[in-house]
Amino acid sequence: MEPMTRVRPVLAADPPLTRRELGALAAGGLASLALPPAVARVAAPPALAYAPGAAVPVALAGVPRGARPDDVARAVRAAALAADDLAWLHPGDTVLIKVACNSGNAYPATTDPVAIRAMVELLRARGAGHVLVGDMSGVQAVRFSKDRTRGSTRALMERNGIARAAREAGAEVRAFEEAGWDGFYDERPAVRGTWAGPVMLPAVLREVDHVVLMPRCARHVLAGSTLGLKAAVGWWRHDTRLEYHRDAATFAEKTADANFVPTMLARQRLVLTCATQVLTAFGPDTGWVHAPETGLVFASRSIVAHDMVSLAWLLEGRREMPAAKRDGLLDDPNGSGTFVNVANRVVVPWLGGVGDVVRAEWLPRWDLDTVWDDRVLRRAFAVTGGVPRLELGVADGGVPAPLRARLAAHVTLPV
Repeated sequence: MEPMTRVRPVLAADPPLTRRELGALAAGGLASLALPPAVARVAAPPALAYAPGAAVPVALAGVPRGARPDDVARAVRAAALAADDLAWLHPGDTVLIKVACNSGNAYPATTDPVAIRAMVELLRARGAGHVLVGDMSGVQAVRFSKDRTRGSTRALMERNGIARAAREAGAEVRAFEEAGWDGFYDERPAVRGTWAGPVMLPAVLREVDHVVLMPRCARHVLAGSTLGLKAAVGWWRHDTRLEYHRDAATFAEKTADANFVPTMLARQRLVLTCATQVLTAFGPDTGWVHAPETGLVFASRSIVAHDMVSLAWLLEGRREMPAAKRDGLLDDPNGSGTFVNVANRVVVPWLGGVGDVVRAEWLPRWDLDTVWDDRVLRRAFAVTGGVPRLELGVADGGVPAPLRARLAAHVTLPV
């Protein structure tokens, strides 16, 4: 039996929620469900069909359980270069690596510092003049408004090891809230229909030449999973996050649409996840850690293709974890629509006020038994013209053929 452990929360100025604390909040917030939810505005998802065109490459690299950091770094480099030759990178360019630092908890609750170090070193070796590593943490840890900031993404990066890894590799750490409320600009997604207001993005995005996204592979108590598309929340100012949580009937669709803003379409080059460990229950800050016999690093130029493989890997991890920990209100509360909505109505006043709680829409939850269940991906398929056919390429010799075949089965449309 493979080792599986729980992430231990790391205290911060505003510590991330544990299962017990979230349960207490939900119990105290049940009365909010007596408020009539706004009418849902969700259209039925279109039937799934493959997009026209060539297959989209996703590179896989394998890492044995317990591998040394040097072996993980090798897999990161192999996956990155197999997915993309970095021809877009010119000498002196500035690259922003967007990580997932939702809390101060260690990997896999946040992006693996070993992978970050490897990516920074690779970019610098290929001629990058300046590499930034940045994010803005979740509202449970950082409260950001026009008049006040409580908590610090930078402090959380110090706790989980991201800041040290970035510095030692020669990168500069950026915590987006440190730019202040006016250090953000507005953009509209290329596809309309879910966002009423603009998506507020950190001005640093306009100062860099390229973006490399490095999310993690994890379960999420509200969203079902947190992969590449969901990582977009870390860009957003808190008024954008308020609309996201308050106008929750299109929560999944907003997640996808916000990835298709002009800046991301113009600058995001590569999406890479180190998933030698996976947070397979609860999430996003704490939960059950699955450590497979062969861990994976996977990368693609397409965030949609990347997330299909990432979700397939999460589903593989959930299949292998103890059945008793896979369900139940305290072990994996995303299975309860009532709990999801109580928890979301707890988040709304952190971002807004009592009036926003009254206006809060019902957050639809969805099963996560297959890749095709995910409403975020289904919206992304609709926006991009269909389901991409994936070409799963092995970047090294570390991915067993049966594992590759199982992943391929997950991401192949059923007949």
